[in-house]
Amino acid sequence: MRPARLPASRSIAVGLSHSPLIGKNDPAPEVLAAVEAAVDGARAFVRAFDPELVVLYAPDHYNGFFYKEMPPFCLATAANAVGDFGSAAGPLSVDGDAARALARGVLGRGVDLTVSARMTVDHGFVQPLEVLFGGIDRVPVVPVFVNGVATPLGPVSRIRALGTAVGEAAAELDRRVLFLGSGGLSHDPPVPVLDGAPPRVADALIEGHPPTPEQRARGEQRVVQAGRDYAAGSTAMIPINPNWDNLVLDTLASGRLSEVDGWSTEWMGEEGGGSAHEVRTWIAAFASLAATGEYRMTSRFYHAIPEWIAGFAVATAGPEGNR
Repeated sequence: MRPARLPASRSIAVGLSHSPLIGKNDPAPEVLAAVEAAVDGARAFVRAFDPELVVLYAPDHYNGFFYKEMPPFCLATAANAVGDFGSAAGPLSVDGDAARALARGVLGRGVDLTVSARMTVDHGFVQPLEVLFGGIDRVPVVPVFVNGVATPLGPVSRIRALGTAVGEAAAELDRRVLFLGSGGLSHDPPVPVLDGAPPRVADALIEGHPPTPEQRARGEQRVVQAGRDYAAGSTAMIPINPNWDNLVLDTLASGRLSEVDGWSTEWMGEEGGGSAHEVRTWIAAFASLAATGEYRMTSRFYHAIPEWIAGFAVATAGPEGNR
C-alpha cells in the first residue's frame, strides 16, 4: 500500500547531452569553453547536493538492446559498459538493493517495467558519469534504459509515467537522489534502422552479435566522418533544430510536463531527427523530480553543435523551495 503522503523532496535533476564525437570532432574553442563552463556549473550543483544515489536515464545505440527483445524501458540491478568510442569499460557501481526497491515501487504503481540483472550499456550511460563524477564507479547508481532509437516507439506519456513512478518510489528510500537524463536534443546521427536493412545488418540489429575490435573501430570512424561531413554541410541528415530544442527546454522549465503527452513520435522525429527521442531521458528525469513537488530550473545552457551532430544542452533543477 502506498503511503498517504510522500516524504519531502530530497532530489535534484540534471539533463546532459552526450555525443561520441566529443574530443574527436570538436567545435571552435569558444564553443568548447562555453560547454565546459556549463558543465562546470552542473558539477558544482551536483557536488553541493552530494547525492547518495543517482538514477540515470539513458538510451542505447545497439550495444546492449536489440530487436530480439526491445523493451521501451528497462531498469538494471547490475550493468557493464562496453567501452565504445573510448568511454570507460567495465562494471557500473549499481546499487542493487536500491534498484530492486525502485523496481518493486514502479511495478506497484502500475508501470510495466522490465528489469535486467546484467545490462550492457554504452557511452550514453558512461559519458554523464564520467563528466559529472569522473568515472563509472564513483557513486551508487541505478541505470534505467529508455529506448530512443528503435522503432516502433511508445507514447511519450508512458515515459512521463515511468519517471513519476520512479520519483515516487525513490522518495520512499529517504536518500538524496539525483535524477540524471542523458541524451539529445535534436539529433540525427547515422544510426542503422531495421526497416529495409540488408540481411547482414538486420541480423546484427536483431541478434546483437558483438563486433570485433576491427569492426567496432571501422564503425566508430564512420560516425566521426559523418560528423565532419555534417559540420561541412555535405550530408542528408536532418539539421539541428534550435527552435524545437528550446521548446523542449521551455516545456521542462515550465514544469507543465503533461504537455509532452501530446507529442507524437512522428512529430518528434520530423522536428528533431531520428534520435530526437533521446529527450525521453530528460522527460523521465524531470518527471521523477516533479513527483514529489514543484521544481525550478536553476541553470540552462544550449548550443547547436553540428560537429557533435547534436543540439547540445545542460540543465539543472531542484525543488521550488530551495534557493
